[in-house]
Amino acid sequence: MERMKPTLLVFAAGMGSRYGGLKQMDGMGPSGETIIDYSIYDAVRAGFGKVVYIVREYFRKDMERSVLSKYKGLEGLDGESIEFQFVSQEPEMLPEGFSVPEGREKPWGTAHAILVARDVIHEPFVTINGDDYYGRETFRIAAGWCREHFDSEGKYAVLGFTLDNTLTDAGGVNRGICFYDRERNLESMVQHLKIRKDASGCVRGINAITGEEATLDAGALCSMNMFCLTPDFFSRTDEVFRTFLRCDGTHPGKEFDPPFVFDCVIKEGLGSCEVLSTPSHWFGVTYREDRPAVVERFRQFALDGMYPTPLWK
Repeated sequence: MERMKPTLLVFAAGMGSRYGGLKQMDGMGPSGETIIDYSIYDAVRAGFGKVVYIVREYFRKDMERSVLSKYKGLEGLDGESIEFQFVSQEPEMLPEGFSVPEGREKPWGTAHAILVARDVIHEPFVTINGDDYYGRETFRIAAGWCREHFDSEGKYAVLGFTLDNTLTDAGGVNRGICFYDRERNLESMVQHLKIRKDASGCVRGINAITGEEATLDAGALCSMNMFCLTPDFFSRTDEVFRTFLRCDGTHPGKEFDPPFVFDCVIKEGLGSCEVLSTPSHWFGVTYREDRPAVVERFRQFALDGMYPTPLWK
């Protein structure tokens, strides 16, 4: 049974430039819980057995100390201890023959974050952002997919959230819009930037590939960086990353994100990606102005008995 436990990969390396600080360490629950704490709570109860944090080296020790003291002795549903590991993501972590362009300070994006975890993950895994709340049912769906595909290769999934439910009044957001066939197989995932509602209520964003502004379907399913992946995805990503670096590696701000990887994998016939939907309602913090609403949601969850407070006793 041990091998049937999926791993949770947490993207926690973001510097929070729009938020104004490290969101991943900001307590927002009634007892100071972070958003990641709620994700881990839901993931453990869905059957995950390991948590891997992607962090920056400059705050790795503080994150490790905080996490390990908080979760000391944490057990899964079967009574086995939950394993925690930490992996640093830095711009210079590149394939041989490539170098960091002048002026680049940030890592290369979330697909790069997946790639740097390849040495510590050998089972199906699910990726999440450290500043997004996904909902307990979403983790159950993701864990179920991983158990069903434990021996699969070339089959992946993305959890789709309704675009209109992922916007914020505080500013524009970046989302990967999912386009899929009747069987919910992903055909393409197009990254759009600075998505927001205009004065008339229409959802608009900038196509990251063409640079053109477009009106978007508010009911479209979009990616919130929650993917169900199998270990062979690492080798696929490595190949695509090299292509990305040859084309865009000299740009100091270009990011290597999952939509680019999935687009290449699907078009080249190297794998397929299922678009899953969830009844859970997403919320998160992109800007500092989002924080009060998130704090209120967690307070209400505690009052309604959805989560204990504190989460971990």
